Amino acid sequence: MREPLTEDWAGDLALMFKALGDPVRLRLLSRVASHAGGEACVCDLSVGFDLSQPTISHHLKVLREAGLLQCERRGTWVYYWVVPSALAQLSAVLGSTDVSTAALDAAAPAVRV
Repeated sequence: MREPLTEDWAGDLALMFKALGDPVRLRLLSRVASHAGGEACVCDLSVGFDLSQPTISHHLKVLREAGLLQCERRGTWVYYWVVPSALAQLSAVLGSTDVSTAALDAAAPAVRV
């Protein structure tokens, strides 16, 4: 049996879920997480988005402030990586289930509004 969320933990999780509530931010987090080496240059992240660089930077800032990403400036570029403990917290509160990719793909159209 799981313990209920504390007020502080619920607040932290709410910030993370709110940040992930935007499709652009969700895609950016996914790109960083799946990037080779576990980190991605901001110069690589904007490819495929019909958004300006300042808008991409804003979305990355929101993800950083929510505790989902960390970054480091290296010369001209900023590199981002996912905070593993943040993903672990989200996973813990959602519960872990063994769902195949095929099952997710089959369910996805039913979830879309």
